[in-house]
Amino acid sequence: MANDIAIKVENLSKYYKLGVINNGTLFRDMQSWWARVRGKEDPHAKIGSRYDSTAEGFWALKDLNFEIKKGDRVGIIGHNGAGKSTLLKLLSQITSPTEGSIKINGKIASLLEVGTGFHPEMTGRENIYMNGAILGMTHDEIDKKVNDIIEFSEIGEHIDTPVKRYSSGMYVRLAFAVAAHLDSDILIADEVLAVGDAAFQKKALGKMNELSSGEGRTVLFVSHNMAQVKNLCNKGIVLEKGRVVRYDNDIEKSINYYLGKNDDNSDVVTTSWHNDGKVYSKSFNPLNMQILTTDDKLVTNALDYDTDYKVRLTVDIENPDTNVDFWINVYFGVERIFILPTPKECNYMKGKNIYDFFLPKQTILPNNYLLSLGSSLKNNGWIVNPEMYDITLITTIALPARRIFNTKKEG
Repeated sequence: MANDIAIKVENLSKYYKLGVINNGTLFRDMQSWWARVRGKEDPHAKIGSRYDSTAEGFWALKDLNFEIKKGDRVGIIGHNGAGKSTLLKLLSQITSPTEGSIKINGKIASLLEVGTGFHPEMTGRENIYMNGAILGMTHDEIDKKVNDIIEFSEIGEHIDTPVKRYSSGMYVRLAFAVAAHLDSDILIADEVLAVGDAAFQKKALGKMNELSSGEGRTVLFVSHNMAQVKNLCNKGIVLEKGRVVRYDNDIEKSINYYLGKNDDNSDVVTTSWHNDGKVYSKSFNPLNMQILTTDDKLVTNALDYDTDYKVRLTVDIENPDTNVDFWINVYFGVERIFILPTPKECNYMKGKNIYDFFLPKQTILPNNYLLSLGSSLKNNGWIVNPEMYDITLITTIALPARRIFNTKKEG
């Protein structure tokens, strides 16, 4: 791993078995058990959208690949259930991956939940020393930092009180102060600042900026507060259904994608896909997929709301099979809004086949959309699962200029 890389993730996946009680604390396990006894939904099993789920379990993360450089401030963005917290737990080595690898260059300090890493019976001061020891610091090294930690946390009068008596706000203040001041190379924070008051949030964000820009510390930050993410982070990772769908060197582009906006169409539009060998089937092997005009010209920018288009799919078939079914899903964000069905006049001939899916003008309102190919063998499973986004096109449908700027009154 290169010297300037802090974190390298390769083919990372995490699989969870359904029905297994293991929430990390006895109290939560008891809540899950009691809910099951009463026939109620497990309060700790609300994981949002799943993909590849079966009766036995589901993949919370699948095939993640990315690198984070030292000193980067990376915002990890996604809807509830996208896999953000699972990813941070894997990076923090709280849980182990099912597949793939994580390479870490440096020590990690994590703020994943209020009170994580604190012993409730120990005082705030004792917990500072315990956390420092976990990071490999000596008693003398912690001595030099302890006063700064207490001052930053603003809970000096309670520092020798057992933390089980702390409010959630006090927990966050001390936990953040410990993570920010002890000798770690990577700081991971998951929604913890949502508990603190506005003044402390501002102070904490300023400290994280200082750590990254001044001390070169790497920061990974998860929050649904896009203003905080934008203020702190310089890069962004967007997760959807356990997969990385965007990794931008400009956090604003990631945020705009997450919010369904598109201020820079040239970066978002991808109207052509070519098979690199990752997808293969003798019955239905997609070679490429493109968005074309009706006169067969490749579209290279945003689609016009008042213009007809078509999606052309080229497929190689070695063994024709009449059980093959295929279609194109159109997504807005993570929600499928409609399907482009298999063309009516469709042959399954041995060799190269071309199929055109027509996208009539004014079919969907101007916005950002993702088109994903799906194909299956009836009653025999997937060839291409569209929820896995293996074959996708990303486009923007825009109003033509005359609709935006024509202010002439009629009549």
